Amino acid sequence: MRWMLVATTLACATSLPAAAASSDGSADGQQCALGSGVVGALGGALNQVVTENNGGLFSPNLMWAAIVDRRGILCGVAKTGDAWPYSRQIAIAKAGTANGLSNSQLALSTANLYSPTQPGGSLYGLNNSNPYNPFFNSETTGSGPGSGVGYTPGGIITFGGGVALYQDGKVIGGLGVSGDTSCADHAIAYRMRALLGLDKIPNGP
Repeated sequence: MRWMLVATTLACATSLPAAAASSDGSADGQQCALGSGVVGALGGALNQVVTENNGGLFSPNLMWAAIVDRRGILCGVAKTGDAWPYSRQIAIAKAGTANGLSNSQLALSTANLYSPTQPGGSLYGLNNSNPYNPFFNSETTGSGPGSGVGYTPGGIITFGGGVALYQDGKVIGGLGVSGDTSCADHAIAYRMRALLGLDKIPNGP
């Protein structure tokens, strides 16, 4: 099967207020399996990367970022600036998609899914297979009711911005970002993963 790599166009910079991120507390749900250091670094990594030359519509980029553990449990959410409210749900779904469709043999980013999910593609219809739970539509970066932290919000996204997280050659979770063009989201997700030190993937982009 051929996987399409989404190219990224680079051009932007400047500063941005600090990103706010939730803790890895489970609220009323399940405890996140990722270490507190990984979840705690989410906001700082997002805040740093959005000031780089990622391309897109905004400079610096206005983004939501989400991180899930290997079970798909939402561990934390971060935001920079006046990011689009809907991008919160999209970022969460991207994180879950990349995590759920990657393993120790092959890493699939959400960008890789774009081509095969088009009409006639081998994965056509995939984006309808796991609807996002609308109960978790809160705009918060915290872990209160409706945030989804400690739960599995679901969702499938098949364009750039979601990557699996790797440690010692194994998937430990997923990272999703949303708030700009899919190409900018793609670039930001890759750079954040590298900054977190969780980019040692076995195969695949």
